[in-house]
Amino acid sequence: MAKQEDIRPIYHELQGYVSKAPSSDKISTINDAELWESANQAIEELNRISGEDYNRFKMNPQRGQLGQFLNKDTYRTKLAGLIARLHGEYFTREPAPFKGMPSTVISQTQVQSQSQMQMVLDLQSKIDEQLRNLEPGDKKHTFLEKVKSALASVKDYSGVLALCFTTAQECGLTLNELLELFK
Repeated sequence: MAKQEDIRPIYHELQGYVSKAPSSDKISTINDAELWESANQAIEELNRISGEDYNRFKMNPQRGQLGQFLNKDTYRTKLAGLIARLHGEYFTREPAPFKGMPSTVISQTQVQSQSQMQMVLDLQSKIDEQLRNLEPGDKKHTFLEKVKSALASVKDYSGVLALCFTTAQECGLTLNELLELFK
């Protein structure tokens, strides 16, 4: 994991982008490619410095009659999600970067939901780490790719377990091989 000091400049750069993102209800799209290209370059630098893969936060513009555009809400959501992720990974002892982030008064349901989300994020990180050590085509690699692609649809802990066991069985992994992957 990269050092906090290495990530901080990019973390603040991303906060700058989201703070200057169009927020008017009258504007639904962003037509200035410089906005999403700058954010995508910051994500590429973050990938390089951290050794992690944050490409799912990259902006992918659409092509319309007047050229490329990006939905304003997509832009803001992806940046906010990445900033929140970085806060959770590197800056947990610092104040949350957004007013809407959880405060100290949180309901039990919110705590469970956050805990489950964190578990999924941790599992994704562990999968990414393991994938780097396996060859494509290996049954363990196939298993991890399938689980990673289905994690977004998982709602709770039992869903994660069911997904892992079912996918392991489909890929021909034994329980011992499965446990070995997640040590």
